[in-house]
Amino acid sequence: MLEARNLSKSYNGTAALQGLNLLVKPGDIFCLLGANGAGKTTTINLFLNFIEPSGGEAVIGEYRVTDAPLETKKLLAYIPENLMLYPNLTGIENLDYFSSLAGKKYNQQELGKFLAEAGLQEDAHAKRINTYSKGMRQKVGIAISLAKQAKVLLLDEPTSGLDPKASNEFAALLKKLSQQGVATLMATHDLFRAKETGTHIGIMKEGKLVETLTTEQINHADLEKLYLQHMN
Repeated sequence: MLEARNLSKSYNGTAALQGLNLLVKPGDIFCLLGANGAGKTTTINLFLNFIEPSGGEAVIGEYRVTDAPLETKKLLAYIPENLMLYPNLTGIENLDYFSSLAGKKYNQQELGKFLAEAGLQEDAHAKRINTYSKGMRQKVGIAISLAKQAKVLLLDEPTSGLDPKASNEFAALLKKLSQQGVATLMATHDLFRAKETGTHIGIMKEGKLVETLTTEQINHADLEKLYLQHMN
Protein backbone atom coordinates (compact mmCIF):
# COMPACT_ATOMS: atom_id res chain seq x y z
CA MET A 1 0.00 0.00 0.00
CA LEU A 2 2.88 2.34 0.71
CA GLU A 3 6.40 2.25 -0.72
CA ALA A 4 9.51 4.41 -0.81
CA ARG A 5 11.79 3.73 -3.76
CA ASN A 6 15.26 5.23 -3.32
CA LEU A 7 13.54 8.29 -1.86
CA SER A 8 15.77 11.29 -1.12
CA LYS A 9 15.38 14.90 -0.03
CA SER A 10 18.00 17.64 0.24
CA TYR A 11 17.79 21.24 1.40
CA ASN A 12 20.44 23.60 0.02
CA GLY A 13 22.79 20.69 -0.56
CA THR A 14 22.22 19.13 2.86
CA ALA A 15 20.65 15.65 2.78
CA ALA A 16 17.59 15.22 5.00
CA LEU A 17 16.77 11.82 3.54
CA GLN A 18 19.10 9.52 1.63
CA GLY A 19 18.00 6.66 -0.62
CA LEU A 20 15.14 5.41 1.53
CA ASN A 21 13.61 2.09 0.54
CA LEU A 22 10.71 0.73 2.57
CA LEU A 23 7.49 -1.18 2.01
CA VAL A 24 4.38 -1.07 4.18
CA LYS A 25 1.80 -3.72 3.30
CA PRO A 26 -1.91 -3.81 4.24
CA GLY A 27 -2.17 -4.55 7.97
CA ASP A 28 1.42 -3.52 8.72
CA ILE A 29 2.21 -0.96 11.42
CA PHE A 30 5.69 0.27 10.48
CA CYS A 31 7.28 2.39 13.21
CA LEU A 32 10.13 4.75 12.33
CA LEU A 33 12.46 5.43 15.26
CA GLY A 34 15.25 7.98 15.38
CA ALA A 35 16.52 11.19 16.95
CA ASN A 36 15.26 14.61 15.90
CA GLY A 37 16.56 15.35 12.42
CA ALA A 38 16.90 11.66 11.50
CA GLY A 39 14.48 11.99 8.57
CA LYS A 40 11.27 10.60 10.07
CA THR A 41 9.06 13.65 9.53
CA THR A 42 10.64 14.29 6.13
CA THR A 43 9.57 10.78 5.12
CA ILE A 44 5.98 11.40 6.27
CA ASN A 45 5.88 14.78 4.50
CA LEU A 46 7.08 13.23 1.23
CA PHE A 47 4.26 10.69 1.32
CA LEU A 48 1.82 13.53 2.03
CA ASN A 49 3.24 15.50 -0.93
CA PHE A 50 3.88 18.43 1.41
CA ILE A 51 7.40 18.56 -0.07
CA GLU A 52 8.86 17.29 -3.34
CA PRO A 53 11.56 14.61 -3.40
CA SER A 54 15.04 15.39 -4.66
CA GLY A 55 15.25 11.83 -5.97
CA GLY A 56 13.34 8.57 -6.04
CA GLU A 57 9.61 8.26 -5.51
CA ALA A 58 6.92 7.82 -2.88
CA VAL A 59 4.09 5.48 -3.90
CA ILE A 60 0.68 5.00 -2.27
CA GLY A 61 -1.49 2.24 -3.69
CA GLU A 62 -0.75 2.22 -7.40
CA TYR A 63 0.00 5.95 -7.59
CA ARG A 64 3.20 7.95 -7.42
CA VAL A 65 2.47 10.73 -4.94
CA THR A 66 3.93 13.50 -7.13
CA ASP A 67 1.93 12.36 -10.18
CA ALA A 68 -1.42 11.82 -8.48
CA PRO A 69 -1.66 13.95 -5.32
CA LEU A 70 -5.46 14.00 -5.20
CA GLU A 71 -5.82 10.25 -5.74
CA THR A 72 -3.26 9.44 -3.05
CA LYS A 73 -4.83 11.83 -0.53
CA LYS A 74 -8.15 10.01 -0.96
CA LEU A 75 -6.44 6.81 0.18
CA LEU A 76 -4.83 8.19 3.33
CA ALA A 77 -5.49 9.83 6.66
CA TYR A 78 -2.89 11.87 8.55
CA ILE A 79 -2.61 12.40 12.30
CA PRO A 80 0.25 14.70 13.36
CA GLU A 81 1.50 15.38 16.87
CA ASN A 82 -1.02 18.21 17.21
CA LEU A 83 -4.09 17.45 15.14
CA MET A 84 -5.60 20.61 13.62
CA LEU A 85 -9.36 20.60 14.23
CA TYR A 86 -11.78 23.51 14.40
CA PRO A 87 -11.89 24.40 18.13
CA ASN A 88 -15.34 26.04 18.06
CA LEU A 89 -16.98 23.08 16.32
CA THR A 90 -18.04 19.93 18.13
CA GLY A 91 -16.43 16.54 17.61
CA ILE A 92 -19.29 15.40 15.40
CA GLU A 93 -19.25 18.67 13.40
CA ASN A 94 -15.50 18.32 12.76
CA LEU A 95 -16.00 14.73 11.64
CA ASP A 96 -18.86 15.76 9.34
CA TYR A 97 -16.75 18.54 7.79
CA PHE A 98 -13.58 16.53 7.21
CA SER A 99 -15.39 13.46 5.90
CA SER A 100 -17.37 15.66 3.48
CA LEU A 101 -14.05 17.07 2.18
CA ALA A 102 -13.18 13.48 1.29
CA GLY A 103 -16.45 13.15 -0.65
CA LYS A 104 -18.22 11.15 2.06
CA LYS A 105 -21.63 12.10 3.44
CA TYR A 106 -23.09 10.56 6.58
CA ASN A 107 -26.08 11.22 8.80
CA GLN A 108 -25.69 12.09 12.49
CA GLN A 109 -26.17 8.52 13.63
CA GLU A 110 -23.49 7.22 11.28
CA LEU A 111 -21.07 9.96 12.37
CA GLY A 112 -21.72 9.06 16.01
CA LYS A 113 -20.90 5.42 15.25
CA PHE A 114 -17.51 6.39 13.81
CA LEU A 115 -16.70 8.46 16.91
CA ALA A 116 -17.81 5.61 19.18
CA GLU A 117 -15.73 3.11 17.19
CA ALA A 118 -12.74 5.41 17.68
CA GLY A 119 -13.32 5.24 21.43
CA LEU A 120 -14.77 8.71 22.03
CA GLN A 121 -17.38 8.63 24.77
CA GLU A 122 -20.87 9.55 23.60
CA ASP A 123 -21.30 12.54 25.92
CA ALA A 124 -18.33 14.23 24.21
CA HIS A 125 -19.67 14.00 20.64
CA ALA A 126 -21.62 17.27 20.90
CA LYS A 127 -18.99 19.17 22.92
CA ARG A 128 -16.64 21.68 21.33
CA ILE A 129 -13.14 20.57 20.45
CA ASN A 130 -11.66 23.31 22.63
CA THR A 131 -12.89 21.32 25.65
CA TYR A 132 -11.17 18.10 24.48
CA SER A 133 -7.98 16.59 25.82
CA LYS A 134 -5.27 15.70 23.32
CA GLY A 135 -6.23 12.02 23.53
CA MET A 136 -9.84 12.89 22.66
CA ARG A 137 -8.70 14.94 19.66
CA GLN A 138 -6.58 12.03 18.42
CA LYS A 139 -9.68 9.82 18.61
CA VAL A 140 -11.49 12.27 16.35
CA GLY A 141 -8.54 11.85 13.96
CA ILE A 142 -9.06 8.08 14.00
CA ALA A 143 -12.80 8.59 13.42
CA ILE A 144 -11.96 10.75 10.38
CA SER A 145 -9.79 7.96 8.98
CA LEU A 146 -12.65 5.50 9.53
CA ALA A 147 -15.15 7.81 7.84
CA LYS A 148 -12.78 8.37 4.91
CA GLN A 149 -12.33 4.58 4.66
CA ALA A 150 -8.60 5.30 4.50
CA LYS A 151 -6.32 2.50 3.36
CA VAL A 152 -3.16 4.23 4.64
CA LEU A 153 -2.56 5.98 7.95
CA LEU A 154 0.38 8.39 8.34
CA LEU A 155 1.24 9.32 11.92
CA ASP A 156 3.85 11.78 13.16
CA GLU A 157 4.46 11.45 16.92
CA PRO A 158 0.74 10.84 17.59
CA THR A 159 1.23 9.67 21.20
CA SER A 160 3.57 12.49 22.25
CA GLY A 161 2.13 14.18 25.33
CA LEU A 162 -0.52 11.52 25.92
CA ASP A 163 -0.80 9.96 29.36
CA PRO A 164 -0.21 6.17 29.53
CA LYS A 165 -3.93 5.33 29.48
CA ALA A 166 -4.63 7.50 26.42
CA SER A 167 -1.50 6.20 24.70
CA ASN A 168 -2.60 2.62 25.33
CA GLU A 169 -6.08 3.34 23.98
CA PHE A 170 -4.59 4.90 20.85
CA ALA A 171 -2.37 1.84 20.33
CA ALA A 172 -5.41 -0.44 20.63
CA LEU A 173 -7.15 1.57 17.90
CA LEU A 174 -4.14 1.21 15.61
CA LYS A 175 -4.18 -2.57 16.10
CA LYS A 176 -7.90 -2.59 15.28
CA LEU A 177 -7.25 -0.69 12.04
CA SER A 178 -4.40 -3.08 11.26
CA GLN A 179 -6.81 -6.00 11.51
CA GLN A 180 -9.01 -4.19 8.96
CA GLY A 181 -6.08 -4.08 6.53
CA VAL A 182 -5.00 -0.46 7.02
CA ALA A 183 -1.29 0.15 6.32
CA THR A 184 0.23 2.44 8.97
CA LEU A 185 3.51 4.36 8.91
CA MET A 186 4.27 6.01 12.26
CA ALA A 187 7.17 8.27 13.18
CA THR A 188 7.78 8.04 16.92
CA HIS A 189 10.32 8.45 19.73
CA ASP A 190 8.49 5.90 21.87
CA LEU A 191 10.48 2.64 21.76
CA PHE A 192 8.07 0.88 24.11
CA ARG A 193 5.01 1.79 22.03
CA ALA A 194 6.78 0.86 18.79
CA LYS A 195 7.56 -2.61 20.15
CA GLU A 196 4.09 -3.09 21.67
CA THR A 197 2.07 -1.76 18.73
CA GLY A 198 4.18 -2.12 15.60
CA THR A 199 4.65 -5.07 13.29
CA HIS A 200 7.87 -3.62 11.87
CA ILE A 201 10.48 -1.18 13.14
CA GLY A 202 12.91 0.96 11.18
CA ILE A 203 15.71 2.90 12.88
CA MET A 204 16.76 6.08 11.11
CA LYS A 205 19.95 8.09 11.53
CA GLU A 206 21.10 11.16 9.58
CA GLY A 207 18.57 10.59 6.82
CA LYS A 208 19.28 6.88 6.36
CA LEU A 209 17.34 3.79 7.35
CA VAL A 210 20.08 1.94 9.22
CA GLU A 211 18.07 -0.97 10.61
CA THR A 212 14.82 -2.77 9.70
CA LEU A 213 13.30 -5.62 11.68
CA THR A 214 9.99 -7.13 12.73
CA THR A 215 8.86 -6.65 16.31
CA GLU A 216 8.72 -10.43 16.73
CA GLN A 217 12.50 -10.55 16.21
CA ILE A 218 13.45 -8.52 19.27
CA ASN A 219 12.48 -7.89 22.90
CA HIS A 220 12.21 -4.51 24.62
CA ALA A 221 15.69 -4.55 26.20
CA ASP A 222 17.46 -5.58 23.01
CA LEU A 223 15.53 -2.99 20.97
CA GLU A 224 16.69 -0.26 23.34
CA LYS A 225 20.27 -1.56 23.17
CA LEU A 226 20.18 -1.68 19.36
CA TYR A 227 18.69 1.80 19.15
CA LEU A 228 21.33 3.30 21.45
CA GLN A 229 24.12 1.60 19.49
CA HIS A 230 22.96 3.37 16.34
CA MET A 231 22.59 6.69 18.12
CA ASN A 232 26.22 6.68 19.34
